[in-house]
Amino acid sequence: MKKKIFVADDEKNIRELLKTFLEDEGYKVFLFENGDDLLSEMKVTNPDLVILDITMPGTDGLSVCSIIRKKNDVPIILLTARGSDADYITGFTLGCDDYFTKPFSPVKLVMRVKAMMKRLSPQKNEVKDELEFGDITIYPKLKTSYCKDSVLKLTNTEFMLMCHMFKNTDRAVSREELLNVIWGYESDVETRVTDDTIKRLRKKLNSCNSNVEVETIWGYGFKLNIKNENED
Repeated sequence: MKKKIFVADDEKNIRELLKTFLEDEGYKVFLFENGDDLLSEMKVTNPDLVILDITMPGTDGLSVCSIIRKKNDVPIILLTARGSDADYITGFTLGCDDYFTKPFSPVKLVMRVKAMMKRLSPQKNEVKDELEFGDITIYPKLKTSYCKDSVLKLTNTEFMLMCHMFKNTDRAVSREELLNVIWGYESDVETRVTDDTIKRLRKKLNSCNSNVEVETIWGYGFKLNIKNENED
């Protein structure tokens, strides 16, 4: 069955461009002139991925992202012509998974979509049914995670990042590795996507009073630790 992608953008040429490129890759694409129409359709149809323009008439893309994220962990890619730090930070705070500034390369966006879809597909050779570190337990096949006995709600991107780090708790994981494995970026791409996703994870770990922390290895990447593990 074809994967469904919802695209909301008030610029017709961008909508049609994305539709052409995405359908060429075998996806079923639904186009919307604004976020309100997209939200209405999501009440009856669940997409596999959403692409949102930030600046749209009616409910803007950031608000639509926030509304979706409260009920759904579908991957969300934001598009903007502004490219300001405020938009970037707000988008990731609200739970988007990636971010493109206009003008963008449709080929690169499609490559990113394909990488997202690939990591969301069930893996035939999953190493473990359960990953555990500190008081966090992850069930990769079930796409669920727990902090102590409570559900730890993560977006798909946060979940995949956590899974990768849980499989590599004995070492630091570089930003380049995370970009390649989770987002499908080439190693020379400059982006803050890893740092912003880590910030969201830290906030969620702190909210559930977890004893797991994500240490920043300056100039390299990140490593999982258990708080106060060396204290008596």
